[in-house]
Amino acid sequence: MQSLPLSPRNRDAALTDMADEPLDILIIGGGVVGAGAALDAATRGLRTGLVEARDLASGTSSRSSKLIHGGLRYLEMLDFGLVAEALSERGLMLEKLAPHLVRPVKFLYPLKHRGWERLYLGAGLALYDAMSKASGHGAGVPLHRHLTRRGALRAAPSLSKDALVGALQYYDAQVDDARHTMTIARTAAAYGARVATRTRVVDLIREGERVTGARVVDLESGREYTLRARQVINATGVWTDDTQTLANERGQFHVRSSKGIHLVVPRDRIRSSTGIILRTETSVLFVIPWGRHWIIGTTDTDWSLDKAHPAASQKDIRYLLDQVNTVLRTPLTEADVEGVFAGLRPLLAGESADTSALSREHAVAHSVPGLVVIAGGKYTTYRVMAKDAVDEAVHGLGETFDRRIPGCITDDVPLLGAEGYRAMWNARTQLAAESGLNESRIAALLNRYGSMIGEILALIREDPSLGAPLAAADDYLRAEVVYGTTHEGALHLDDILCRRTRISIETFDRGTESCSEVADLMAPLLGWSDEQKEREIAHYLARVAAERESQAMPDDETADGARLGAADIVPVS
Repeated sequence: MQSLPLSPRNRDAALTDMADEPLDILIIGGGVVGAGAALDAATRGLRTGLVEARDLASGTSSRSSKLIHGGLRYLEMLDFGLVAEALSERGLMLEKLAPHLVRPVKFLYPLKHRGWERLYLGAGLALYDAMSKASGHGAGVPLHRHLTRRGALRAAPSLSKDALVGALQYYDAQVDDARHTMTIARTAAAYGARVATRTRVVDLIREGERVTGARVVDLESGREYTLRARQVINATGVWTDDTQTLANERGQFHVRSSKGIHLVVPRDRIRSSTGIILRTETSVLFVIPWGRHWIIGTTDTDWSLDKAHPAASQKDIRYLLDQVNTVLRTPLTEADVEGVFAGLRPLLAGESADTSALSREHAVAHSVPGLVVIAGGKYTTYRVMAKDAVDEAVHGLGETFDRRIPGCITDDVPLLGAEGYRAMWNARTQLAAESGLNESRIAALLNRYGSMIGEILALIREDPSLGAPLAAADDYLRAEVVYGTTHEGALHLDDILCRRTRISIETFDRGTESCSEVADLMAPLLGWSDEQKEREIAHYLARVAAERESQAMPDDETADGARLGAADIVPVS
């Protein structure tokens, strides 16, 4: 299979093609579920289109805890079906679907009580391991083990001696969610799906009671298109209810938003060879290794304000610092925080007044003929959610389709970069020698691009200056900015700084020191004038300033008002 770039030219061609000929399935929403549905439908041989109002993964799918996990909390809630499903999906991603993007990560669970707590949690983790093995996809994740206090402090010297009497260590997996979602969309495009970002649905077309397509606006050009489709899938996450209103339909269920914020701190602020998991009064707190950083999260609070840019308040930040500091020998302060990001969980409403108790299971409905809605769920089970949504759409095609539609095969479709990844990983020393890059750099590239690393190295051969790291963000090469623009669908500066790379959360300057260099690399590829390039930079600087201001505000309302001080580069409302 040949990789199809998500280039500006291919984006424009996709829009024209969708408007010229009716689709079998049109998917609204470019998050992980929408991208997964596009891949599912395309690999069944259906003529498939995907439109997204902003950038791929620009909502919840770039702001998760970046974990692929069964969910110990759901095991404690006796939600065995969800845990088993998630563990099976975790194994599939590790072993077959995305081994270049998903990798095991170990966690330490400090014990505060002698006797009963070790027995209780040990039994839970034994069941967790057993369910993983029973899924048939548990080979890539080691079993849990028990540690004494001395063993735990050896693994995590930054833990306070008074914070634990012993510990358990277990494994889950992690992913760069934004890159993973983008790669799913690229894989869907390689199998024939038409993908168009910065394309906003302004209305759903109805013929009688039936939804038969959508009217969209290309936010880059201002042109309007009418897209006809036999079935439309609403995969808009926390915007589900808003999209349903375009069909004058309230829907059979509603989605409630729960805000979770995360802090990013340098790796040297916490001495540990393992991640850490803590139970708090209101949620579970993770300290997650992330390259040269730690991600600390998360909160779990109801959110009814702006969905596009959920804001983290000073109260949120202080809460996370206070919680993690209960177990650290040397407390973290706000000065240690490099980055902050906030995301919204799309929870099915009506089950509980407390967002932390709402189910993460998903629901699918066909409440209007021609319109399928998928909502709820968790990042780990995106593929199952996508399958269920496409199955429902296929059922809706019914007698109108001229051939039998195959079932889902995405459990056997590796993402771009997966095939050949392990062989290239084994050859990384040779790749380093041939490319002139050091081996650690090759390893980092393999874990972002997998076997597509050759496309990055080809750019560097053509222009050796692209082999240099970005001056203010040396974890990334200049070639990665070019590739993100020519192959990965980036159209604006924050697409690169926030999602193709994670510079916006991995540097103390939040990317402001990199934005000029990145803009210089993007401008000739996108045909930006000097004026447009300066506008992109000004927008990004305003965005960072607004985020910093919001994070100094005392509560959600004032933080939301501060964050909305910086408008999107392309208006989508």
